[in-house]
Amino acid sequence: MTKTNAEITTKNVVCASCDIACPLVTEVKDGKVIKVRSHDTAPLKDYICMKGVHAPSGFSNPARITKPLKRVGERGSGQWQEISWDTAMDEIAEKLKIVVDQYGPESLAVSTSQWNTSTDNGMSRRFMNLLGSPNWISGVALCAGNTSAINRMTYGWFPFSDLRKSKCIVLFGHNPMKHSWTPIYHQIREAQRNGAKLIVLDPRRSENAEEADLWLPLKAGTDAAMCLGWLNVIIEEELYDKEFVEKWTTGFDELKKRVDEYPLSRVSKITGVEESLIREAARMYASISPACIPWTPITDQQLNSTSSIRLHAILRAITGNLDVKGGDVLHGLNQDVLTEEELEWHEILPQAQKDKQLGNEQHPVFTYRGMEALREPTKRVWGREYVNQLSGNFMAVPYRTFQAMAHGDPYPVKAFISLGNNTMMGFSNMKLIYKAIMNQELVVSHEHIMTPTAQLSDYILPGDSWLERNHLQDSLRWTASVIVSNKSMEAPGECRGVFDFWRDLAVRMGFEEHFPWKTVEDMYDYRLKKLGVSFKEFSETQFGNLPKPTYKKYEKTGFATPSGKVELKSSILEDLGFDPLPYYREYPKIEGDYPLLVFSGVREDEFFQTGHRFVPELRKRKPEPKFFLNSHDAAALNVEKGEWIFIENKAGKIKGIAEIRDDMPKGLVRAPHGWWKPETPQGKEFLSSAWELSDAQLTIDDPDFMDREQGIPHLRGIPCRVRKCQ
Repeated sequence: MTKTNAEITTKNVVCASCDIACPLVTEVKDGKVIKVRSHDTAPLKDYICMKGVHAPSGFSNPARITKPLKRVGERGSGQWQEISWDTAMDEIAEKLKIVVDQYGPESLAVSTSQWNTSTDNGMSRRFMNLLGSPNWISGVALCAGNTSAINRMTYGWFPFSDLRKSKCIVLFGHNPMKHSWTPIYHQIREAQRNGAKLIVLDPRRSENAEEADLWLPLKAGTDAAMCLGWLNVIIEEELYDKEFVEKWTTGFDELKKRVDEYPLSRVSKITGVEESLIREAARMYASISPACIPWTPITDQQLNSTSSIRLHAILRAITGNLDVKGGDVLHGLNQDVLTEEELEWHEILPQAQKDKQLGNEQHPVFTYRGMEALREPTKRVWGREYVNQLSGNFMAVPYRTFQAMAHGDPYPVKAFISLGNNTMMGFSNMKLIYKAIMNQELVVSHEHIMTPTAQLSDYILPGDSWLERNHLQDSLRWTASVIVSNKSMEAPGECRGVFDFWRDLAVRMGFEEHFPWKTVEDMYDYRLKKLGVSFKEFSETQFGNLPKPTYKKYEKTGFATPSGKVELKSSILEDLGFDPLPYYREYPKIEGDYPLLVFSGVREDEFFQTGHRFVPELRKRKPEPKFFLNSHDAAALNVEKGEWIFIENKAGKIKGIAEIRDDMPKGLVRAPHGWWKPETPQGKEFLSSAWELSDAQLTIDDPDFMDREQGIPHLRGIPCRVRKCQ
């Protein structure tokens, strides 16, 4: 929707600066965005953070890549030649054909970001399924996508918390603030003003812990044990919804036996939280209705990720907070708009190729193998056989993909395409990823800026920004809403969206008939055909398509699980050879002098993941990475505030500035995620300081430090030591 006065035009847009996708407004003058702001009316007013505010500055950065670049020296040498988009695509297609002919279609791997590549609309998976490669990965393997897979195994969908209407909100390590998770922050504060209770479980006394009715300072990485303790209280004191459990769940008796193994004395010892406080928090959550447990990335990245996620799902279900107003709502699909998975075309990929998906034998949960048992139930309840919620289902396992790229295990992967996600720093074990990329015969990046990943590429294609494209934002099926984002200005040079990339590549690889849309707007017309309107008509007349939520849908359809019920004991996990009940597993000891634990993968308000380091206004606020540590630990190490220090373990070491905080618990150091400096030397030896600063060098991806079911690295408490930089 567009409004115009004499000089300034306003447009509705959806921000892609992070994964929250806030609806915003741009003010445009003379073809340029001069301001990005929030909407004027509730509930969208104030839904903007500094990343959205300063987006125009970031995208106008002189260092932005605006023409395709071809490597002319050795890989990582920093020697480039400008070429045309068509020439680049011709050469990429030719080289990809050679790789596929020699090694097979599974030799192509693709890594994307759902936020930076929002015009994908399933085109990457469509291309790969036509080609025959199952090896698609994304950062959502470590963040939200893996949670979606586990929630779907438990009750058939990944719920979205109705925060505003909730009377009790539980944050497991989650710390939404005004400039990070902005809408969630405001919704929590609104709920509190309306009388809602807030329970925060966090090793440090965070900003939200300060606002909480109860704060449980649990040890990092012990979330699963805490949840088992809560269940112990809730079941023992019969605080659960007996009617729901009886009618709509399976495996309650087995769950009770498992929970009996975790009396509060044991849970208190594991978590470091007093028994009385654990009991009080469990009672508060179970006794106040409606209550919700919002998704948190903290439980996505632990040794016990699968169990922690399962336990959140179980707590929601047995307390009667599932799919109710103010609880955790199962939105389902928007039936008026063609979904992305209908375009992804998973059914065309032969089973023999699905069976080759990397990691499906060791860690199958979110792979094709793990999702197979959900096909029929999903079609029964939601009307689609394949639902790729959060784009986190049917993925290959990242670390197994990088092993195949680096070492040819279990087979060679020789072509790699990275779109908008700075792969080098977006997963665990940066050294392995480096070997993987350097061992490729073709590496392509689609980017705004010369990221460390782009520096190791053969071709760099300039990407458009969310200010420069039309987009149909569908929440990746987390909710049923579909919102329009209107193009606010033209992209510079030859910057193009990922839709253009995939279509151009598809045409050159012989798939043109399966990519019949010449523009992204043509494809949006196709997605909107059920509504009988074009994208242009839709964007000019509507903010979006926002179905009114309904509740307790399972009473009509059952749950989208093999049993049709909430599976407290998972039939899918059992069939895959894993423990069907949630558990807590201690992480192993590491040989050597590592007296502290590092809590990594932490976002900073100014940045999202590895992005935004090139935005001057944001870097001015935070020019260097800071490591948080307790004053007692700092004194023992003779470290003072502002000094440069190393964090090191058996995997690697990084440096940052010491920030001494008494809200940090003893023995724990926090390292921010995704640091590099675009202004510093490029090339494989430096990677713009990523070799010095990136926390991806501390993560350990050996099996003892991974979630068993999904292959997720443990980021929430890795043994380490700290020393001063000399």
